Amino acid sequence: MVSLDNLVVTTALPQIRDDLGAGLEGLEWTVNAYTLPFAVLLLTGAALGDRLGRRRVFLAGLAVFTLGSAGAALAPSIAVLIAARAVQGVGAAFVLPLTLTLLAAAVPEERRGAALGIWGAMTGLAVAVGPLIGGAVTEGASWQWIFWVNVPVGLIALPVGLRALAESRGRSTRLDFAGAALISAGLFGVAFGLVRGEGHGWTSTSVLAALVLGGLGIGAFVAWELRVARRGAAPMLPMSLFRVPGFAAVNATALLFSLGMFGSIFLLAQALQNVYGYSPLQAGVRTLPWTAMPLLIAPLAGPVSDRIGGRPLLLGGLVLNAAGLAWMALVLTTHTAYAALIGPFILSGVGMALFFVPIATVALGVVPATMQGIASGTNNALRELGGVLGIAVLSSVFAARGGYDTPTAFIDGTRPALWLGVIAVVLALLCALAIPRRGGLAAATADTSSNAADLSESPERKSGCAGRRTAVQTTSTGAAT
Repeated sequence: MVSLDNLVVTTALPQIRDDLGAGLEGLEWTVNAYTLPFAVLLLTGAALGDRLGRRRVFLAGLAVFTLGSAGAALAPSIAVLIAARAVQGVGAAFVLPLTLTLLAAAVPEERRGAALGIWGAMTGLAVAVGPLIGGAVTEGASWQWIFWVNVPVGLIALPVGLRALAESRGRSTRLDFAGAALISAGLFGVAFGLVRGEGHGWTSTSVLAALVLGGLGIGAFVAWELRVARRGAAPMLPMSLFRVPGFAAVNATALLFSLGMFGSIFLLAQALQNVYGYSPLQAGVRTLPWTAMPLLIAPLAGPVSDRIGGRPLLLGGLVLNAAGLAWMALVLTTHTAYAALIGPFILSGVGMALFFVPIATVALGVVPATMQGIASGTNNALRELGGVLGIAVLSSVFAARGGYDTPTAFIDGTRPALWLGVIAVVLALLCALAIPRRGGLAAATADTSSNAADLSESPERKSGCAGRRTAVQTTSTGAAT
């Protein structure tokens, strides 16, 4: 449910724009108001669960998400809708990181791989059918029902969770509230400045102030985390992780991929309706050659990833993604037939599948087992953040070169935005080249661990990526997915 709400709204954006009188900035925030707190608070949600009880925080997040969904469905204006989406994002940040922990504790170790595989399949399914469900619900009822459908799910899941889930806690440490506040303020400032830049002028006081203060907030977060680590306390994000060979590379890859891919989806999902005249449901169906590819490719790519490692699949997926987006940018006109888009949609979809299958395993494989929780949270957070920045940056290019006035204006804005998406994915490919190869990964990780006091290597990880999987990295194909 929380993964579905990332993309389910995309095919409803034209109707939301008409009903609530929203402009481009309002539509951007309809998406970003969810993904920004989702990204920023993922690590905080995991830490709160470890300290206060994972079941308790999970159910509290689910309740907040359900209330936010009802608020979004009842929203009388774009401002209220954006606020309700932010509430959803806060709840989602407390739900998602604890689902894996609760799931791992609920099943025996020998069945954990299958359970994690089902979890991965549900996440992939949400990405695949998000635009389709959004279009079907919008056309069959109204855009408000995109959010209403979450409410009965939440109301059923809450009592079931109270009865079925066992409570558990992690190591009890002081929560890094200052770090969470600094990174939240910094990322919000940057996103706010990017979204408002084109409409209000890049040199306007509000935009410049937001960008500068956002940058200062991110810098202050880094300085604070280094200070916390020097004092021997537990930082929200240990900066020493970025000394691990490949950790910075895999996270930069994840951020840039999401920036290019999801910023492009934001515009193309609207183009199918605003330019080519498809209904919301028709537009959702026509995105399936792109968004449904992970469901078809993941079962095949998973065993390959287990045999040869995730790095080759990441590189291949990024090449296909860049090629698919470039192909779309070349053929996109106001008179382009849908048949001309099927090829690049499939190419990008296959590339997306080849990226999503191994990215979590690669992110966990470059760090010691004791740091896998924070590594997973960081990777998820940066992927969500990449989506936020992608929508903001590509929409700024779209607004500078085109707009919603006519189909021609929409295409004039979308094409250069797509080329920027291509550049982002190519940069992700260059970052991925810096990820250690499978054979040299264990030595690089162990060497770094010996030089960092807070990155102690566990015996189970001595064989590196090519050795036995830990409880998080099982031999199951589904776990890789």
